[in-house]
Amino acid sequence: MRQPSALILSAGTLIAGMMIGAALVWLPVHRTVHAQNLDGATSERIYHELSTQGSSLQDGSTLLAKIAAVTTPSVVHIQCERRTQGRGKEEETGSGVILTSSKASGFFVVTNCHVVDKTPVDSISISLNDGRVVQPERVFTDAESDIAVLKIGTTNVTAAKWGDSRKVEIGHMVLAMGSPFGLSRSVTLGIISARGRRKLQLGQTEVINQDFLQTDAAINPGNSGGPLIDLQGRVIGINTAIATSSGGNDGIGFSIPSYLAQRVMDQLLEYGVVPRAWIGVKLDEHFDIKVASRLKLDRAMGARVNKIYENSPASRAGLQLDDVVLNFDGFDVQDHDHLINLVSLSPIGKQIRMAVWRGQRKVSLSIVLADRNDLRKTSEAPVQQGRGVPVRPMGLIVHPLDGDLAEQLGHQRTSRGLLVMKVERGSTLSGDLQTYDVLEAVGRTPVATLDDLSQALEENSHSESVILRIHRTAQSEAKNQLVIWHKWIAARPQ
Repeated sequence: MRQPSALILSAGTLIAGMMIGAALVWLPVHRTVHAQNLDGATSERIYHELSTQGSSLQDGSTLLAKIAAVTTPSVVHIQCERRTQGRGKEEETGSGVILTSSKASGFFVVTNCHVVDKTPVDSISISLNDGRVVQPERVFTDAESDIAVLKIGTTNVTAAKWGDSRKVEIGHMVLAMGSPFGLSRSVTLGIISARGRRKLQLGQTEVINQDFLQTDAAINPGNSGGPLIDLQGRVIGINTAIATSSGGNDGIGFSIPSYLAQRVMDQLLEYGVVPRAWIGVKLDEHFDIKVASRLKLDRAMGARVNKIYENSPASRAGLQLDDVVLNFDGFDVQDHDHLINLVSLSPIGKQIRMAVWRGQRKVSLSIVLADRNDLRKTSEAPVQQGRGVPVRPMGLIVHPLDGDLAEQLGHQRTSRGLLVMKVERGSTLSGDLQTYDVLEAVGRTPVATLDDLSQALEENSHSESVILRIHRTAQSEAKNQLVIWHKWIAARPQ
């Protein structure tokens, strides 16, 4: 369970107060009973009243029990075993929930990406509610939202139902389900205590799409990936992180809202990746009231543009430095993280109306969104000489191999290929490729230059699995080996 460093007072006592208040309303006011002078007859009378008279508190308890009964069969416990960099082993446990999608047939477990990160498929165990243990057939991951989808071949399971997180209000009661500390089938109760939480630092991973629901329902390590359930028994969130000063629950938990989790799931199943739009700007992360006052704004609202990339939708739309984006496609922009979230979740190619603050007045602009990966190829600053070039589909940073580099690495001076300088976090080739490997061929196509690689990737763009020929020197022994690149299978351990 991710634990961002923050300490906020819990609102958990509110639930207890509501329950006590409901009980006091129900209790007959004309009778006073003291425990010290109860006799047998009085005890029997009270037991009879408790068993025959209804109350709002009892009705509420019955409703919660029904919700737990209908959703518990879909909640699973996940166990992962993976190697560490020191070649030791570590275990990661988490939770998940069985769901279905209109984009693919069968049943899928939705969980957090960080639960299964860098774990081979055959090292992931999914414990079902009825005691069966299954392994996923395929794993799809999206680190930028911290969502993972595990396809299971089992058919005789019960799937939960998606709810609409956009209809959830602050104060609504929710249930958090999962396996805290490995204790499966655990259910806790709380409320939605805030919405739209962003700017959370979730470990070392850069989670771009942040729009968390905040809850005081007890979430602890092991709850990661479990569902947050509304009073209709539907999944409105995927539990992801806690704010803690003790390592356990301090009354502040965060869940990925269902509107985002469901969208990521559907796109992973349809495309294997999550397409994200981009407009080609850099935003001011430190936009504050001082800068806002300079721009004649009465508050620090919206997202200030402090760089515009060439040949991008932003440059073509006429965005300028110091423009403050106030509204994007009908949504008032709260800050730069909010705009990033709105843009990346919008359809690529869509024409968007924006309102920006420029020269002490609002200006209306129209912009056509483009693919974030395509923009990175043309709009970002070039990679520094000697640092290598990122190959985003593969999650690698490579550099063409020349004679001098080949000799330094123990290869023949005539060796040609692409030197692997880094295997990026989340790459599906983690564990199969290493730093200093030389990529010699993709499929049957030799690759000695970046143009060769681009052509080979294009030729194999419709294949889910591609054979790579690797040259590796280990302990002064050089050898060639074949690696199968499973494009959408979960990343393997290093």
